[in-house]
Amino acid sequence: MAQTQGATGKKPGLFQRLYDLVLSWSAHPRAPAILCILSFAESSFFPIPPDVMLAPMCLARRAKAWWFAFLCTVSSVAGGLLGYLIGRLAFGAIEPWLMSSSYAGTFQAAVDSFNQWGAVYILLAGFTPIPYKVFTISAGVVGMPVLPFILGSTAGRGARFFLVAGLVRLMGDKASERLRVWVDVIGWTVLALAVVAFLAWYWLGGKR
Repeated sequence: MAQTQGATGKKPGLFQRLYDLVLSWSAHPRAPAILCILSFAESSFFPIPPDVMLAPMCLARRAKAWWFAFLCTVSSVAGGLLGYLIGRLAFGAIEPWLMSSSYAGTFQAAVDSFNQWGAVYILLAGFTPIPYKVFTISAGVVGMPVLPFILGSTAGRGARFFLVAGLVRLMGDKASERLRVWVDVIGWTVLALAVVAFLAWYWLGGKR
């Protein structure tokens, strides 16, 4: 089911090739377990969304579409907690410097914003193409309360994966093809945001 060069002869991009690799896993005998691992990893560091596997699995076994969406949701929220932990550990390394620097006020404003609206931020990031992993790590950095984090993640991720399952049942292969068209844009965006986050950490704290 892997894609190669399209009708235009255009060579697939880096993330499209990775997409095709992940797509091939959907036919594996242990596809549900791989789906869980992919969903977990995507929430904190892996660039390809689990929708890539979820869509063809739902198409091939429509009676289990909602079960696959449930597996995606639970695994993704668990992976989000790992991203949260990564954020907390990273913050612990720079907290003494940050709180004594001129950035302390700005950071406190970010903390207050997350404390008030964090669940909404996480819900939107979990549902939309906005990289969810960026927000899971950010939530850990600012110390967002864990319960709202879990509730927002469950609502956002659940709405997204159950919607994907439903759309695939209705649209079939068209849903998978449209996702592949956008996967390179999504992948490079995630990579760029990761680089920006690292540079920000390096200049603000890691360089001291």
